[in-house]
Amino acid sequence: MPNFSGIWNLKEQVQAIAAGRWTGITTAELYAWGSNNSGRLGDGTAANKSNPVQIGDLTTWAQVSAGNHSAAITVGGELYAWGFGAQGALGQNDTISRSSPVQVGALTNWAQVAAGANTASIKTDGTLWAWGVNVHGQVGDNTTVYKSSPVQIGALTNWAQVSSDNHNAAITVSGELYAWGGNNASGQIGDNTVVSRSSPVQIGALTNWAQVSAGGSHTAAVKTDGTLWAWGGGSSGRLGDGSDITKSSPVQIGALTNWAQAAAGSEHTAAVKTDGTIWAWGANDNGQVGDNTVVNKSSPALIGALTNWLQVSAGLHTAAVTTTGELYAWGGNNYGQLGQDDIAKRSSPVQVGALTDWAQVSAAHHTLALLQGTTN
Repeated sequence: MPNFSGIWNLKEQVQAIAAGRWTGITTAELYAWGSNNSGRLGDGTAANKSNPVQIGDLTTWAQVSAGNHSAAITVGGELYAWGFGAQGALGQNDTISRSSPVQVGALTNWAQVAAGANTASIKTDGTLWAWGVNVHGQVGDNTTVYKSSPVQIGALTNWAQVSSDNHNAAITVSGELYAWGGNNASGQIGDNTVVSRSSPVQIGALTNWAQVSAGGSHTAAVKTDGTLWAWGGGSSGRLGDGSDITKSSPVQIGALTNWAQAAAGSEHTAAVKTDGTIWAWGANDNGQVGDNTVVNKSSPALIGALTNWLQVSAGLHTAAVTTTGELYAWGGNNYGQLGQDDIAKRSSPVQVGALTDWAQVSAAHHTLALLQGTTN
């Protein structure tokens, strides 16, 4: 694993990895497993895989994102997408699904990508681009017409991180938080309404947002002061505020100031603290919280005893990487997304293989992960 000791503290490292902004990887292979509907694994087939399979021969992957389809960026700034291509989600100027990675255009200045219902991506010049599904304004171009190739969203040139699911959320370099898309029936945009938005709207006036994650119908975010916030659909306790009540604007989760990264899933949430512990809450019918039960949790529950968690991702299941490069997964497994060579769900973390060079993971109906080689 990259050794950022003395360069970034754990909180900064976690947020950088989650956002795809770090530069510690010089070589990394891409692996995928789980649901392969429409070829979203990228191995040239449509067959589900219950163990990690390497995708292609490239060893220069830098960041991956799993959603209804898959997307990834290389160290050289090329952007690739594959899987479900309806409504232009792959950015190929068509609506055709692909079962192996295809480059999106010829540019080499892509910095971070987020795959959800549609695709959103940030370039190295700080501009924000999106394409694909747009029925509820997910693209953010003030229309509801799908786009099959990247379109620039607004005129800002200081975007730092974007997250995509059924809606989108993004943070600027100066710490403003914006959201858009989705039908907003659960208030997941966070602007204190349930009105759909087809272009980015700022959430409040604060400028201290550090990292954000868009889930199925809720949103979770961490501020620079280490506080944790959530909003949107509250069923099954997914917001973590001790209730199952929907909130249409951000509410603080507890009073702690040591949160480093949050990941909003389909119906649950997981987060890492600066002390290296991992916590989860919300729907737990398949054990996706990871506390060895299948009982929903409406406030954060400590998962296991490890104190070296680095990054977590939540979809239908949960997956996380440790600072020593181990990869773990838990929750639903009907597609083999836990990587255990079976389809049995797990209610607590299980290690995926024995390798200790995993660098980043992304969970949806399938799992994508980067296996690291040489570091600088």
